[in-house]
Amino acid sequence: MVEAKADIALIGLAVMGQNLILNMDSKGFVVCAFNRTVEKVDQFLANEAKGTKVIGAKSLQDMVNKLKKPHKVMLLVKVCVKLLQAGFAVDEFVKKLIPLLEKGDIIIDGGNSQYTDTQKWCKQLNGTGIYYVGMGVSGGEDGARYGPSLMPGGNPEAWPHLKPIFQAISAKANDEPCCDWVGEDGAGHFVKMIHNGIEYGDMQLICETYHLMKDVLGLQQQEMASVFEEWNKGELDSFLIEITRDILNYKDKDGKELLPKIRDTAGQKGTGKWTGISALEYGVPVTLIGEAVFSRCLSALKDERVQASKVLPGPTYKFSGDKKEFLEHLRKALYASKIISYAQGFMLLREAAKANSWNLNYGSIALMWRGGCIIRSVFLGNIKDAFTKNPQLTNLLLDPFFTEHIKACHNSMRQVIAQAALSGVPTPAFSTALAFYDGYRSETLPANLLQAQRDYFGAHTYELLSKPGEFVHTNWTGHGGNVSASTYNN
Repeated sequence: MVEAKADIALIGLAVMGQNLILNMDSKGFVVCAFNRTVEKVDQFLANEAKGTKVIGAKSLQDMVNKLKKPHKVMLLVKVCVKLLQAGFAVDEFVKKLIPLLEKGDIIIDGGNSQYTDTQKWCKQLNGTGIYYVGMGVSGGEDGARYGPSLMPGGNPEAWPHLKPIFQAISAKANDEPCCDWVGEDGAGHFVKMIHNGIEYGDMQLICETYHLMKDVLGLQQQEMASVFEEWNKGELDSFLIEITRDILNYKDKDGKELLPKIRDTAGQKGTGKWTGISALEYGVPVTLIGEAVFSRCLSALKDERVQASKVLPGPTYKFSGDKKEFLEHLRKALYASKIISYAQGFMLLREAAKANSWNLNYGSIALMWRGGCIIRSVFLGNIKDAFTKNPQLTNLLLDPFFTEHIKACHNSMRQVIAQAALSGVPTPAFSTALAFYDGYRSETLPANLLQAQRDYFGAHTYELLSKPGEFVHTNWTGHGGNVSASTYNN
């Protein structure tokens, strides 16, 4: 029998897996590395992990034998997110691991898996004594190596065994680890999905800002980079604003700017799509993330867009206002739209928590995103403060801090969107942010007409303002009958 000496095993030696292993090693933990292609283990030990305490395994049984009890096995294997089949590779490994493990052992899925897959495995392993954890990992390869944001959820009995490792390797914000227990079954992966959806929204808003700077104001890239650098010193201080500045400044080998050479067709792995699907399933208007996903889909129609650009006319309007004034409107619009995007994301978190009986700590989630991850920003500290003051807060827009900032910024949103429409520059994320804001602040919406239409053609019934909760049907034509549909659907 091989002497057990590893604190944790990690399966999957792609860039993220290797960097997480090296991160754990640097914090004093002994890690056993394994990969489906076993030769990659030897290569890793001979190169990237040379001189470390990392050990390798030749098989899953060999890996388990080298682990201290309770055995802790983390999976970071490639998933097929594009077709919403993320769980296949994970499922194959879990099925092979179960016979090798015993009561009290822990399986951790650290990939971008669907939260429903984590729910499935938590349920299937219930009663076996094997604990299952689904953990969102954010921060890319650099974060994995030097401090990621970690969002674990699943079987809570596993957390005391994992906490010392994961909080040690996570990023820190004000000396607090960007890692805490999220909730039961799929909560961790659901929170990571929302994180990724918000990331889609943030990136789309910044891209629209760049588009407006370029095509409305006619700014050169170096001018844009200077603006983003200045914005990064204030309330928009964030990783994505920072890298946007760097990208705008970057020169190719020929000394010319690289950005204009990049084909304008955006890829996606699918987690933004999952957020949109979940929003529809839970009935939450997460419109900004949805538009960000559709914008990537539209960008993929490059050949059609080239053809359309030659035949479909645009406006002849040219901006003639004060550029400095418009840039300030743009800064405020970006900040306000960002608030609205996060408000929508937390609305979806709250609704999913209610439906799945998760006891989510929204302030803690904001802290987990405060460092190490792609959406890390100063702004998340304000969100944490909002939920710390009022854990039952229904919407970020109703927090006094954010209410005051929206008051100061919403007219700038209107200015930006009006100029964009006049100039023919598409701003789907900015536009839907304002539409949501105006809809959310409206005491009365035209849904009364919609309900009347539904009742007219389908006898779906409606409520009267004077009698909420009581559904009635009107015989609108005089020959439609008085029988209503048996089911009322929102």
